[in-house]
Amino acid sequence: MMKYDTPETMHLYDWPKYRPELRPAPQLPMSEAEMDALGWDSCDIIIVTGDAYVDHPSFGMAVIGRTLEAQGFRVGIISQPNWKSADDFRTLGKPNLFFGVTAGNMDSMVNHYTSERRIRSDDAYTAGGVAGKRPDRAVTVYAQRCREAFKGIPVIIGSIEASLRRIAHYDYWSDTVRRSVLPDSKADMLVYGNAERQIIEIAHRLATGESIKTMTDLRGTAIMRNSVPDGFSEIDSTELDIPGALIEHPDPYAMASPGNGSDCSAQNSAQAATPHQISEISIPISHLKLNRATTVIRLPSFEAVKADPVLYAHASRLMHLETNPGNARALVQRHGNRDVWLNPPAMPLTTAEMDAVFDLPYSRIPHPAYGDARIPAYEMIKHSVNIMRGCFGGCTFCSITEHEGRIIQNRSEDSIIREIENIRDKTPGFAGTISDLGGPTANMYRLACKSRAIEAACRKPSCVFPGICKNLNTDHAPLIRLYRRARKLKGIKRIFIASGLRYDLAVESPAYIQELATHHVGGYLKIAPEHTENGPLAKMMKPGIGSFEKFRKMFDAASKKAGKKQYLIPYFIAAHPGTTDEDMLNLALWLKANRFKPDQVQAFLPSPMATASAMYYSGRNPLRKIRKGSESVFTPKRKKQRDLHKALLRYHDPANWSLIRDALKKMGRTELVGNRPECLVPAAGPGRFNPKKTNPKKPRHIARPAHNKRQRHKR
Repeated sequence: MMKYDTPETMHLYDWPKYRPELRPAPQLPMSEAEMDALGWDSCDIIIVTGDAYVDHPSFGMAVIGRTLEAQGFRVGIISQPNWKSADDFRTLGKPNLFFGVTAGNMDSMVNHYTSERRIRSDDAYTAGGVAGKRPDRAVTVYAQRCREAFKGIPVIIGSIEASLRRIAHYDYWSDTVRRSVLPDSKADMLVYGNAERQIIEIAHRLATGESIKTMTDLRGTAIMRNSVPDGFSEIDSTELDIPGALIEHPDPYAMASPGNGSDCSAQNSAQAATPHQISEISIPISHLKLNRATTVIRLPSFEAVKADPVLYAHASRLMHLETNPGNARALVQRHGNRDVWLNPPAMPLTTAEMDAVFDLPYSRIPHPAYGDARIPAYEMIKHSVNIMRGCFGGCTFCSITEHEGRIIQNRSEDSIIREIENIRDKTPGFAGTISDLGGPTANMYRLACKSRAIEAACRKPSCVFPGICKNLNTDHAPLIRLYRRARKLKGIKRIFIASGLRYDLAVESPAYIQELATHHVGGYLKIAPEHTENGPLAKMMKPGIGSFEKFRKMFDAASKKAGKKQYLIPYFIAAHPGTTDEDMLNLALWLKANRFKPDQVQAFLPSPMATASAMYYSGRNPLRKIRKGSESVFTPKRKKQRDLHKALLRYHDPANWSLIRDALKKMGRTELVGNRPECLVPAAGPGRFNPKKTNPKKPRHIARPAHNKRQRHKR
């Protein structure tokens, strides 16, 4: 086998180009006629995707396709094939090297079903918004059809759906623990994360004639093995999870909620005094001496975690502790008589590599095959620019960290400016407004640990919880410079920031908040405190509501200084693990006191592999030591209780009053039922409630976009 430099030291485009004569296609072909027009007799690689093909850097199939094309590979796209037979999978003929399978930018189950398991009526990633163009568990189905279409051709699965199902995982839609998607799909390999580094090496090694079965050492991949190979030291995961002293961190932002006419303020004050608690792992001295490169941690088997929720929580905890590319070890988990082997995560892309990926010749429009059909997800992002990847927030309900990692990968200013100029010059219908200049988190651009050595050794799940790490650089100056440079471009009238914002980081930079409020908010700014109560916030790994209050004061002052009337649109989650009825009532009272009236609400949806999903399934807290008698986590699961929690977020909707009244009576809070200003809902009977009298100030209506904000910029 040819000796290759390791991915850590080799730039993405240092590989010799496979076909030096290959030139970029106007669009990657989706038919044999397009292949003929390009002079191709075959494709080297065929990407099968559950999304409509949009040649834009916010769509995974376009990024991977164009990245491989730049390496000299002929890449074809099969978009949303009929999965009921293998016929559509033969559309472009037999690939020379492999099939790459992706469910698309969203998990297919999240795409199909609401948090209440109801079928969605539309699909933002399909032409015309039509639902039903992809199967449930698309990665598994597509991979099996690729096998049927051409036997013997390697099948490699990826995308967020594969990333979050790389080990045994709780599946909300079937309410059971399912196997890793790798053995279920019968694929040869799973790539997790954004995957450029892995997929390029796989393609080049296959092109030299190497078998996919010998590629066992690639970071960011999972493979099936019969046993642990010679030369590896195996550690049982239960030997590692030995707790040290409990670290009690006071919440630096905790504060009582504003007065709301009830005794909730006293309750909030008591909760605010309770510190967040996270248990760290102490590793036995004997294990510290082992070489990480030849050490593998054995997680409890699929059969074990399926049978015992406590073991499931333990496995989730250990998996999340092995996600830092600087110190992660390989993981192995038995499935039947074979092992799912997870290599450590791929090394993050450098700024030069990120620039190379985003500077590729994307047409930035949907494939012409869709005609004039509208693709809602494209319409939302076509004038947006992604400036970075990753998130070090570690929110337990979110999938960004599990997929993209917590080390921020940044583009250069020049690359970002070039993309804005391309939008201005090449995108049909552009009128001068950039809809978003952000990423998974808008204000983490160029934020990182002050020490690379500390970053490589760190095992904490978050850099900002329970407070901002003293080693984290929070300087927003590079982001301010980028905003100012982008605004000066000819033909650019407005630049909005629509991505989620970490307000606990923003308050560290008053200059950033002033810049944001003065130039980049169109009247409303989305913000995500998620809750007001410390109980659920600790389970979410989110800061206390005091941090939001501090940001709101600074934002309001900055808006006033800029001569603008602007408002925050806060997001909240109902029925998250750790949330009681009293927590939701206190949140509702806070909303009323602050005159917020959400138009749409979001109930917690347990996505595969998320820490909060482990809480939901196991009833244990993986942020602390897991054992039979460890901390239990209450989770609202019954439909009636979930409905109540959503209803409390929409306390102002008459359709919810009856449900809330009944709950308040059971909770002994009847003083909140009536026509007085301090009441949450009116007493039963027509004509007895006048919101203008009880709340004379104009309410702040909160509108949630239908598109799932947590799945943006991911694939």
